[in-house]
Amino acid sequence: VGELQLRGTWVTGGYLHTDSDAFSEDGWLRTGDMGHIDERGYVQLTDRTKDVIKSGGEWISSVDLEDRLLQHPGVSEVAVIATPDERWQERPLAIVVSDSGTQLTPEDLRDFLKGRVAKFWIPEYWCFTDHILKTSIGKIDKKALRDQNESGALNVQTIQ
Repeated sequence: VGELQLRGTWVTGGYLHTDSDAFSEDGWLRTGDMGHIDERGYVQLTDRTKDVIKSGGEWISSVDLEDRLLQHPGVSEVAVIATPDERWQERPLAIVVSDSGTQLTPEDLRDFLKGRVAKFWIPEYWCFTDHILKTSIGKIDKKALRDQNESGALNVQTIQ
């Protein structure tokens, strides 16, 4: 897994009126997308570079972790972001909206994830809420969630 970079005749050479670091010195456009190329040459995008979580030198895909958590019948919505951790540098923070009438605990979801994701992917940090912030077009606003986490506005539970 790595960052997708593009270079070619029809790829832009820069952005107007900006000092972007989106371009390498040799002209490759850094897309900000993470992914891999399979044995048939197909590119599979797996996450955005700003959304992957680097925990103790290992990469955790926020998108893959969200997908697994959404498989739980009591979860209606979820966002996973990185949160600082003294020991591992970063750890996943799962922000969860439960289906109405469902009372979820971090322990329920941690048990659910066992065997579905790598052990080091399972979050210790959890936030249960009624709604998750969205952008004007309805996408989960991870930048706003990271800002809320940094400011202490999220009610985060820590489970070891």
